[in-house]
Amino acid sequence: MMNFPNPFFRWRPHPWHGLEVGDKSPSVVNAFIEVTSFDAIKYEVDKLTGYMRVDRPQRSSSMPPSLYGFIPRTYCGDRIGSLSKHTSKGDGDPLDICVLSERPIDRSEVILSARVIGGLHMIDQGEADDKIISVLDNDRYYKEIKDISELPEVLIERLRHYFGTYKLIPGKKDNDVFVDRVYGREEAEKVVIAAVEDYKDMFGE
Repeated sequence: MMNFPNPFFRWRPHPWHGLEVGDKSPSVVNAFIEVTSFDAIKYEVDKLTGYMRVDRPQRSSSMPPSLYGFIPRTYCGDRIGSLSKHTSKGDGDPLDICVLSERPIDRSEVILSARVIGGLHMIDQGEADDKIISVLDNDRYYKEIKDISELPEVLIERLRHYFGTYKLIPGKKDNDVFVDRVYGREEAEKVVIAAVEDYKDMFGE
């Protein structure tokens, strides 16, 4: 008889509900990557099945400036909303995360360890839609970076510009999405904790 390691998944776990946040959360978290810096298509995990779904082609000419995905077992609900000055509710999705890496990673549907360094507080159609900013935890190029303030300003502006424009529809003047502000590691960790607690409220342990 074959002995399997514990825990062992006979079938692939759901990326949102079946993976762990990470033992070192909120400073280091697991990230499930949906979109790479090379993708002209916006992909996202289908909440029901866990398979990747094509959401839409990217609407602007700008490409994602980093890896982009979510932190498993997080949910943007009332606790996330309470951290905002503009709304009282989260967007009902897992907490988004951007991961910076020196070497290009051109595959999505990968799991990696991400060290939290800050975030963007974004409002999307009246709901909080925060983007945690992180670096690949074992990336020696970024090993000294502890806070988003230590990143080059141009990199932060790329992130702000991308998320401020990635839902723009050509010909439509109004934009229901805006990046309110950039925040550092300490606040970002509070956002992660709030999203973990929101998940427990919504789905249990």
